[in-house]
Amino acid sequence: MNRMEFSCMWTIFGCLAFVRSLLPVEIVEALTRWLRKLNSHLVPYVVFEIPEFEGSSINELYKNVQLHLTAKNLCRNARKTVLCRVKNSTNTTSTLAGGEGVMETFEGAKIWWTHAVHGFKTSDGSSQDHRSYTLKIHKRDRDRIIPAYLDEIRENAYNFMFKNREMLLYSNSKSASSMSRHLWQAIHFKHPSTFDTLAVEPSQLQTIKTDLDAFIAGKEYFRRVGRPWKRGYLLYGPAGSGKSSMIAAIANYLKWDVYDLELTQVRSNSELKQLLIQTTNKSVIVIEDIDCSVCFAHPRSRQPTSSSSELSFSESSEQGKLEDDGGRITLSGLLNFTDGLWSCCGNERILIFTTNHVDKLDAALLRPGRMDLHIHMSYCTYSAFKTLSLNYLTLENHHLFPKVEKLIRNGAKITPAQVSEILIQNRDNSDDAMENLVSFLEHRAWSSCKIHPNA
Repeated sequence: MNRMEFSCMWTIFGCLAFVRSLLPVEIVEALTRWLRKLNSHLVPYVVFEIPEFEGSSINELYKNVQLHLTAKNLCRNARKTVLCRVKNSTNTTSTLAGGEGVMETFEGAKIWWTHAVHGFKTSDGSSQDHRSYTLKIHKRDRDRIIPAYLDEIRENAYNFMFKNREMLLYSNSKSASSMSRHLWQAIHFKHPSTFDTLAVEPSQLQTIKTDLDAFIAGKEYFRRVGRPWKRGYLLYGPAGSGKSSMIAAIANYLKWDVYDLELTQVRSNSELKQLLIQTTNKSVIVIEDIDCSVCFAHPRSRQPTSSSSELSFSESSEQGKLEDDGGRITLSGLLNFTDGLWSCCGNERILIFTTNHVDKLDAALLRPGRMDLHIHMSYCTYSAFKTLSLNYLTLENHHLFPKVEKLIRNGAKITPAQVSEILIQNRDNSDDAMENLVSFLEHRAWSSCKIHPNA
């Protein structure tokens, strides 16, 4: 329909409106119904209004649309926007100002959004704004896309709000009664560690990032193969090798909350189950120093040689005694926590164990399905040292770098934490930092009898 046809149509409507004032009410009502039917055939679009409030309650769909438009960066096409910050967010974002509109495409259909703001007077004389979003689509696309499009709006809004909120660090406490409804206590998580600041081999870092990316994108895959959507990591290596920093970097990379589970504060298997139930989706569950947390490291090795049935009975008896007498969790309870039926009560979870002594752990804890990826956090390598020198001293090269490389490659053991401390203490003088580091490495090399310090 061209402009001339639209002009003629509205001229007819104007004449009909004048005629209506001269006609009886019955005829006017019939004429109105006819005009509505005519309008529905002539106008090819359908319009939905989404108000900010539904009665006295906030309309969640209004908030979802606002976040969706921001997440898709559609507001950049508007002439006028409003700067704002989502609750518990760390970033400033922009939304549509009143009267502004944008357009996007979904599954081949064009969708127009308009943000309307109208002022009105309340009964007490004060002024308030009535805000709403208007969605306009072609009638032929209404039934085809609306359900799926609303689902996408909700998902985009949730993901945007989740990624921009403040992350939380949860811990369990023995002071919390097992009968309490809230077994976790939370504080804001603001650890600065990232994959860019970690002192690990680049190839190892890439392996971890690739595994995380595949896990995040694997919802349909895990569903298809019939496995819970979770992943287990074992971080093992000497104290000071960066295991805690790796956990923080993983959490920051995913933008997920962290649940730091202290097993020595858990009274029983049933309480461990309740703690698991109260964790949220998209979370990292951490058990640090698993070999020191509970006394079930290599429980099978402590059993006398016996048949499999006798061994099973003996283990069950010992586990029951641990739980009943000492109020401690058992190996079977922890195994059920990692991959039993109760481990399936949520989605998108990373479970991380750390240990300084991997050889002390029972093999049942280490198999795939429980600890899927084993990550060795070793002593400081030369490439890790270069990362630390760049982070702490902004130093990319130094005449002592070759000596550091030789000492490390010839077996002088030093942890990333020890290197970091030397660099921090001498951060105002890079020459002193390098000399002290070389001196420390030479002493380590001499002590280990690997090489002579003057070699």
